[in-house]
Amino acid sequence: MPVTPTTVPPASADLSRLLDAIAQRIGAAHVLRAADDMAPYLREERGLYQGRTPAVVRPGTTEEVAFIVSACAEAGVSIVPQGGNTGLVGGQMPFGELLVSLARLDRIRDVDPVDMTMTVEAGVILDTVHRAAEEAGCLFPLHIASQGSCRIGGNLSSNAGGTAVLRYGNARELVLGLEVVLADGQVWNGLRCLRKNNAGYDLKQLFLGTEGTLGLITAAVLKLFPQPAQRSTAFLAVPDPAAALALLKRLRGEAGDALTTFELMAGFGVETVLKHMPGTVRPFRDAYAWYVLVELSAPTRAFDLPALLEQGLADALEAGEVLDAVIAASEAQAQGLWRLREDMSEAQKHEGGSIKHDVSVPVSRVPEFLERALPAVMAALPGLRPCPFGHVGDGNIHFNLSQPVGMEKAAFIAMWETFNRIVHDIVVEMDGSIAAEHGIGLLKAHELAHYADPVSLDLMRRLKGALDPGDLLNPGKVIE
Repeated sequence: MPVTPTTVPPASADLSRLLDAIAQRIGAAHVLRAADDMAPYLREERGLYQGRTPAVVRPGTTEEVAFIVSACAEAGVSIVPQGGNTGLVGGQMPFGELLVSLARLDRIRDVDPVDMTMTVEAGVILDTVHRAAEEAGCLFPLHIASQGSCRIGGNLSSNAGGTAVLRYGNARELVLGLEVVLADGQVWNGLRCLRKNNAGYDLKQLFLGTEGTLGLITAAVLKLFPQPAQRSTAFLAVPDPAAALALLKRLRGEAGDALTTFELMAGFGVETVLKHMPGTVRPFRDAYAWYVLVELSAPTRAFDLPALLEQGLADALEAGEVLDAVIAASEAQAQGLWRLREDMSEAQKHEGGSIKHDVSVPVSRVPEFLERALPAVMAALPGLRPCPFGHVGDGNIHFNLSQPVGMEKAAFIAMWETFNRIVHDIVVEMDGSIAAEHGIGLLKAHELAHYADPVSLDLMRRLKGALDPGDLLNPGKVIE
């Protein structure tokens, strides 16, 4: 595990004056200094880090964010932005810096079903974005497990992926414009809803996926899409990842853009969900080594999706790519099948310690990665229980490792860097990425420094130096 950094706070008298000035501007109720009040903001999802901060400040407008950033820049005080505190790489955790929660920036400024856009503030919960789009007869397609509590600013800052990337792309592909508070407190208003704009550099890309290290996203113009008129969901047992890849190729050829989701799951992961998550239902009489969740969707009823899926799966069964299949006959059945995938991370918590890798390789090489990585990690620790699953349609595998039965959790977690080296060496050799959709944050900053091309690292450091010369925005994250 990486060493937790320490930020030296300013002198207490200077800090007190700064916080008093912020309280006067945004209201004393929104400057939290008591330990109990700050505690929920300082607990990290996986329990890997315990945050520390002199205060949590909660601005309610872009102007208030700008005031706080400007005042901190003048005082030389570092800040860490936080949305829903659901990040998985420690990027939202302060270690002595001032924590700026953007949760109160929670307004939906505009929904335009003609332009197919929605303008939202950074603190809007992702599920709220979904509901607002649906009320306008549209779809916002970013779906992730934490969507009931994560906030859109964090999704954009980490370039979140999710289960529909195969059809719609990552978060950065779902954004037309941004509003950003820069390191000196200036506000860049790039809230444009244009589909075509070649007037200079595409500045929004500087802030998407950079985890608040170059600027604080306060609002965004999101792309909307037609609401699907029909969906068809199936849960499949497959012989192995190679067969899953052949099935992906088959369904892409037959369904085209209607193929929205293609998720691969190891049998151990599905059994873990069935064991620990109440209300889940075994899809087949027999247990299998590998499963796939498939969903087709279309904005019209011009063709019969269930019939298309049934024919594709019939051909796949005949070709030996599928061993067993169940197609949801209702929305309730579809939700039940989705739970077998969506509850996997939560179910893993019941099996003890988990060392997690969020990696990607070219789609065509997913089976090769699993063939190499699985025996390599199992050889390093007898009794290890690998739980690979993820978005094989875009090459992103969550290569999670559950501790051996009976092993002490602390002793297992202490092997994190050992397994990093095994897994990440294979990923990099295969032209993959050590951070597919969760970001770098603090957890992988050392890994990025170890693996990244020196020219790439130099460019990142130069950008950081140009936009945040005082290194006051989320210091120590992404780039060491």
